[in-house]
Amino acid sequence: MSRFRRAVLWAALALIMLLTILSIYGAFLGAERAKAFFNSLPLAVYWLALTALFIVGLVVFRRLIRVPGLLFIHGGCVLVLAGSMWASRAGHALQVRLFGIDKIPSGRMAIFEGQRENRVLVENGRMTFTLHFYIKLKDFRIEYYQPSYLRIQTPQGRTWTIPAETGKEISLGGDIGTLKIVRLFESFKIKIEDGTRMAFDDPNAPPNPALQVEITSPDGDATSRYVFERFPGHAHGEDELLLRYRRVIRDYVSELQVIKDGDIVAEKNIEVNHPLHFGGYHFYQHSYDAEAGQYTILMVVSDTGLNLVYAGYLILCGGVFWHFWARPIITAASTKSE
Repeated sequence: MSRFRRAVLWAALALIMLLTILSIYGAFLGAERAKAFFNSLPLAVYWLALTALFIVGLVVFRRLIRVPGLLFIHGGCVLVLAGSMWASRAGHALQVRLFGIDKIPSGRMAIFEGQRENRVLVENGRMTFTLHFYIKLKDFRIEYYQPSYLRIQTPQGRTWTIPAETGKEISLGGDIGTLKIVRLFESFKIKIEDGTRMAFDDPNAPPNPALQVEITSPDGDATSRYVFERFPGHAHGEDELLLRYRRVIRDYVSELQVIKDGDIVAEKNIEVNHPLHFGGYHFYQHSYDAEAGQYTILMVVSDTGLNLVYAGYLILCGGVFWHFWARPIITAASTKSE
């Protein structure tokens, strides 16, 4: 083996080992810091060197071209790296200079219910990018696992947990009595009529989930209390029980419409990991208005380079399957038949 070919092998081994170390290091940085780290100038040089080394390997080691499985494995790696670099911040900047394609790698946009928006915040809100179409939030909703739960605790530390269902009743022992769930509220409100306080559900008000419970003491005296999800542990000093109402979120759903030139050209209900794809971007459910549920926050991610990455992984997996499974099986079967 020539000195140059040996140098290529050692360089490839060193860069792959460095990739392992960088991946482990990046796992401890967190998403935002890892993203900045892997898009930094030193790492850009590293990605270019690794890609170039794969290409040099294909030229120097002819067997990598003659053997289909090895060709696909190395070619797939080249496509994955090329697609990733093309999708980076530097890759997007290069597209603007070379082809005039003005896109952003990623950003965020907040949209209120019933409103439409085409401005995307980038660089942690320091800049704004305008899309050539609008995204309208037709409706936003939070879906919960059923049933929800009411947790009951005494000052002595005894606890009970029961499903938050109307009519559900539990005995808390002879010294406390019983507790019964009388009513569930989605948007709890109180009004006063003729000097009497009346609790009711207001469908036009922001969400304010609550329970009405009735506590009956051993001597038969009944008292009514309200338990609020947003104010855990909300109680008076004389209360003997600490009550917590808990609902577990199952999903966030944003009903989106894409409006272009005044027409609705696409619609989709997006959830976590089920984005809307339109106009060269994926729109992911990222966050929401935790107080009133009146707006959604979308993560906007460019699809640039994504097809190259997908094609690279497909070719890479095909090459691995052919070289290590299919080809040996076919060879063994041919040998036996002879």
